[in-house]
Amino acid sequence: MSERLQVTVDVVSDVVCPWCFIGQKRLDKAVASLPEIDVAVHWRPFQLDPTIPPEGKDRKAYMLAKFGSEEKLRQIHDRIVPLGAADGIDFHFEKIKIAANTLDAHRVIRWAASAGDGVQDRVTRALFSANFEQGVYIGDKAELARIAGENGMDEAVVADLLATDADKDAVQAEIENAQRMGVSGVPFFVLDGKYAVSGAQDAATLADAIRQVAGMKVG
Repeated sequence: MSERLQVTVDVVSDVVCPWCFIGQKRLDKAVASLPEIDVAVHWRPFQLDPTIPPEGKDRKAYMLAKFGSEEKLRQIHDRIVPLGAADGIDFHFEKIKIAANTLDAHRVIRWAASAGDGVQDRVTRALFSANFEQGVYIGDKAELARIAGENGMDEAVVADLLATDADKDAVQAEIENAQRMGVSGVPFFVLDGKYAVSGAQDAATLADAIRQVAGMKVG
């Protein structure tokens, strides 16, 4: 038997980016449509707004300052909600009371990568859902530790690490590296460290890109 083809997908994303949540769901569909290829997904950090203070900001005031009016904000949400629903996401923007700084969330995602097979994926999905579907404030260290504990990590260890500055510099360095690579918006998919797909492309587009990269390894 020939060896199975393998493709690595590094997803540069932020867990407060609705398009990244949609991108995660579409990547799931793409991977499911390629049973002949082993796809290894790794989550990489990005911050849409690193200037948000550690304690967060009132989300409504923050979004109004960013987009200018409630009508504009409503139009944006009205566009995203049905797109999310089509991919199985139950967006509840009205539940999000505080806009979070996501540096701590990215630290947890980084640690999850070494917590066992599939743990990083589970933690990342749980953070997306907590923020966008449940309105959980994911800038809260106790909530982050709880979510980590419920998805395959040691809650006490995560809580202890979050109380320190562990890996803050490493996460920020990774974000800066992504920016040097030209990443200015997320989600951003890097296939086998060489080929890029930008934006929340549909599942068929992602699957085709993965299939093409896998095909380059044949022969």
